[in-house]
Amino acid sequence: MKLFKAMAACSLLALGLSAAVAQEAAIRKNLMDRLPNLPTIDEISKSPMAGLYEIRVNGNDIFYTDAEGNFLIQGSLIDTKLRRNLTEERVDKLNAVAFDALPLKDAFTIVRGNGKRKLAVFEDPNCGYCKRFERDMQKVTDVTIYMFLYPILGPDSVEKSKNLWCAKDKGKAWQDLMVHDRPVAPASCDSSALARNIEFGKKYRITGTPTLIFADGSRVPGAVSAPQVEKYLNDAKAP
Repeated sequence: MKLFKAMAACSLLALGLSAAVAQEAAIRKNLMDRLPNLPTIDEISKSPMAGLYEIRVNGNDIFYTDAEGNFLIQGSLIDTKLRRNLTEERVDKLNAVAFDALPLKDAFTIVRGNGKRKLAVFEDPNCGYCKRFERDMQKVTDVTIYMFLYPILGPDSVEKSKNLWCAKDKGKAWQDLMVHDRPVAPASCDSSALARNIEFGKKYRITGTPTLIFADGSRVPGAVSAPQVEKYLNDAKAP
């Protein structure tokens, strides 16, 4: 009897998997046939809402559709009971970058206090928001900051980043520029790290500066305040 039940359960599981595969294939075919300009579908999965399927494209762009692909919805899925933006949470999870996957050799470090907490930041030396962020960050201590120069605002950003990367004391040159508005002295060296940072940013869709990455992989865009940084640092668990 136990063997029979086990076999029956396996059969039901196989049927369920087959039905799920067929369902996904039908959705994929209908959407691709009807919306030829839709980017290649990376993944189709059931959403928390009954009858609604999540469509993921371009790595972390989220759409929703019905079980037959007759409708396509762009927007946020809100859990009204828990008051949670499920779409935003899903995108945040997709955007997460494992801290140990960061190419730390292409960053320089600024250590404050005991340096126990970790934070990586992608910044452009011509970014006004980055300067505001850096000045506010003077209030944050007991942290090691991995600074990735990310010159995306034009040729002058590239030139300043090269001078910063080649400075004898990168951290001091950076603080002098961003906090005290002191120009960076011309310098030259192998600055290929900057190109690698740009490629890394493209891969992980880092489109603005500053972009912060915490030890738990969570990513926060924008010039958040020192108290917010403190909260993220305390909430993040080191890898």
